Amino acid sequence: MKLGFDLDGTVADLQGALAREARRLFPGVDPGDLPKSIAPARDEAAAQDRPAPGFSMSALTSRQQQELWSAACAKVNFWETLDEIEPGALARLSRLARERRWEVIFLTSRPETKGDTAQLQSHRWLAAKGFELPSIFVVHGSRGKIAASLQLDVLVDDRPENCLDIAIDSTARAILVWRGGEDTVPGSARQLGIGSVTSISEALDILETLDKEGEEAGIVDRFKQLLGLKRASRRAPVKATAAG
Repeated sequence: MKLGFDLDGTVADLQGALAREARRLFPGVDPGDLPKSIAPARDEAAAQDRPAPGFSMSALTSRQQQELWSAACAKVNFWETLDEIEPGALARLSRLARERRWEVIFLTSRPETKGDTAQLQSHRWLAAKGFELPSIFVVHGSRGKIAASLQLDVLVDDRPENCLDIAIDSTARAILVWRGGEDTVPGSARQLGIGSVTSISEALDILETLDKEGEEAGIVDRFKQLLGLKRASRRAPVKATAAG
């Protein structure tokens, strides 16, 4: 299988790094109220609409958000300071990729910071966390179109909007990593046949099972079954409804 994995919010703890910086810049703000990730200004509207657990845009003003982001990008090799959300998950993914002959590509929209390029920082970070010889693409634009161009089979991401892009603009299957309650998963994700998991570990369990049963008929239905989805309507009619 050819797999894509997002970095921040999926395997890398951007929130924790931003919370540490926020404590220094804004001592009166509760870091627990910070979003799962803060993107450059062009993505602020999308982030504000995202019902992520623990999200409160009122915790920081727009000016404070920009100040926080600027402070993070001013740090030398900031992306190497992040923790792994689930320690050991990347080492397990690396092992499975070797054993199962998976091709794994990491996708990120990280902006540049002081120090080395975002790609090089990400490469070193992944290697330090146990993923040998990672392949990383710093990309912008529709994740669906990117997945289509890379011919991905599955993409694992924590952002519903990226998973929706995958469902609409590619033939890849999306797995949404949603660490909040099941009742807070966006309805649009279910409508487009996007299943959610609560951890990378759970996603890897599903991918490993799917790969072992890959030669069986009805692999798409098996994928949905593993993610707790109903046997589905075809995706093309759903896409048309969403576009209308």
